[in-house]
Amino acid sequence: MAVRDSAPTPEEPAARQRVRAETPPPHYWRRWTQDAAEAAEAKAAAAPGESPAPAASAPAATAAAATPGDPGTGQDEAPYRVLIVEDDRAQALFAQSVLHGAGMQAEVQMQPDGVIEAIGRFQPDLILMDLHMPGLDGMRLTTLIRQQAGLPLLPIVFLSGDPDPERQFEVLESGADDFLTKPIRPRHLIAAVSNRIQRTRAQLRLAAASAPAPMRSHPETGLSTRAWLLQQIDATLAGDRRGGLYFIEIASALSLRERYGYAAFERLMAEAGRRLAQIVAPAPLARLNDNSFLALALETAEAALEVEAAAIRNRLADEVFLVRDEERVQLRSAIGYTALSLDFEDAGTALEATERSALQARLRAEGVAAYVPPSDHEAQERLALLEGQIELAYQPIVSVAGNDQAQYQVLLRLRQADGTLLSAGQVIPAAEASGRIADLDQQVMEHALNLIAQRAAQGTPLRLFVSQSPRTLAREAFAEWLLQAIAERGIDGTSVVIDLRLADALIHSVTLTEFCRRLMPAGVQFCLGQFEPGDEADALLGQMSLGYVRMAGRFAGAHADNALRDQLRTVIDAAHRQGLQVIGQQIEDPQAAAAMWVAGIDFVQGNLVHSVGSDLDFDFQNAVL
Repeated sequence: MAVRDSAPTPEEPAARQRVRAETPPPHYWRRWTQDAAEAAEAKAAAAPGESPAPAASAPAATAAAATPGDPGTGQDEAPYRVLIVEDDRAQALFAQSVLHGAGMQAEVQMQPDGVIEAIGRFQPDLILMDLHMPGLDGMRLTTLIRQQAGLPLLPIVFLSGDPDPERQFEVLESGADDFLTKPIRPRHLIAAVSNRIQRTRAQLRLAAASAPAPMRSHPETGLSTRAWLLQQIDATLAGDRRGGLYFIEIASALSLRERYGYAAFERLMAEAGRRLAQIVAPAPLARLNDNSFLALALETAEAALEVEAAAIRNRLADEVFLVRDEERVQLRSAIGYTALSLDFEDAGTALEATERSALQARLRAEGVAAYVPPSDHEAQERLALLEGQIELAYQPIVSVAGNDQAQYQVLLRLRQADGTLLSAGQVIPAAEASGRIADLDQQVMEHALNLIAQRAAQGTPLRLFVSQSPRTLAREAFAEWLLQAIAERGIDGTSVVIDLRLADALIHSVTLTEFCRRLMPAGVQFCLGQFEPGDEADALLGQMSLGYVRMAGRFAGAHADNALRDQLRTVIDAAHRQGLQVIGQQIEDPQAAAAMWVAGIDFVQGNLVHSVGSDLDFDFQNAVL
């Protein structure tokens, strides 16, 4: 007697039910279109013998039909777009075929290092991300995506076979929106993806309807606002990419401010902005920071950008400015420019490229330079320098009056594959030249925040001083990320001190002051490092929201120089009147420490106290200077 196979055939009810559970029904995708109900009625009319499929509910149909810009109008909504990041070809094609079957547009990216480019080109509504991939895993890639301008809210859903619940928690903590476990049923995948996209589109519609448009003109200067101009650049990059950008930097800004004082310098720059606006008209002009301006030249042909940049520079040089007491000056400038036809992802990357070209313009006699994208070889060399493992080093910052508060300055090191240990001075220039400085800064900050959270959980809290680039701090997305990262870890914001170099603060005081203002409500503190007294630097002590000042290294020699000792005491007194605490660095011997103590210093750091190391075991409570 033959034994019958116990598995049900497709004709059996159980099998048919499984097929329905695993496979989207025909024309499933039409539930996202305006004419879904009309199509169903037409089908019923064409085949009166068949039972019509149940119509979608009215609220669902209305939401599905709404366009991003006009909710509830009944116009067609663009198909959902999903970027699948998966190094396993079979898994990637499975997810792609399921989403295609549901009427979505899905693209596969199997190489993690091509994801950022794919996002800019494909403009996905959601990223379906694998966790374990060679080179750059899903969590690190998520962090990299989140620090890109315009992408902090892009939904990222992980699809992984990793069953570890702790790992799933880490994934969500890294910035992901959801975690799906393999194997997954097609309808579960479709529902998870479509619901997430639907909610995100609805949120974007509400935000677009309620968010005020950025002011076009500054009420005092009449120049374009920075936010409005960057919005215009984004629109141009999304459209015909015509014209170019000019980054105009007034030369000798530091000496001008020191010579005439902050107020007179500010009046001079305001007048320079008004004259420049007349020179570049009809191109809109915005002031970026103390001594730099940005112009968007949409009507200038790409081939004419260099000639026009030289003409702008020459016309500004011919202008005469009255500063004070009938004293007149003429201004020199350096102008970097770029064509917008190049492969820029957004206004932020275009701005950074143009700023780098201005740095080159400073070095040229003609004062004008074009942005030239790095060659593949140069790009690979820079990226190779950045490939490695971050290894942070620490140096204690000790109170001279005695204090058990553990606090360290964080120093960047990068360990390469061959064992070479690179210093911050080697790594940071490469990161800035390759456009990776924001990613590097964020990695360092993440290490610091995780360490603060870990020590707080152990009952041994500490405070870390972390250096960050002004280019990173100028990004609005970074401020939002940092606030969210502090809140998610539940750490005390006062345990984070962001180090700002004096030279950077003098050049970027406008953007840095705004960043300080945004972070202060969270308790984050700021330290002005490498401080040298002067009219400009002294003015910053009252303008910026600082908590600490770190003196330049030369003041460690104050014990051997009476004039330097008097200057040190004057700076400390001025800082204390502003409510600031002062740090003396590079203290190598007892005489230097004694001179600092006599001058009224609050904290010291240097090899006399403790050398730079990888440990955080310094005994602050029993430290004796």
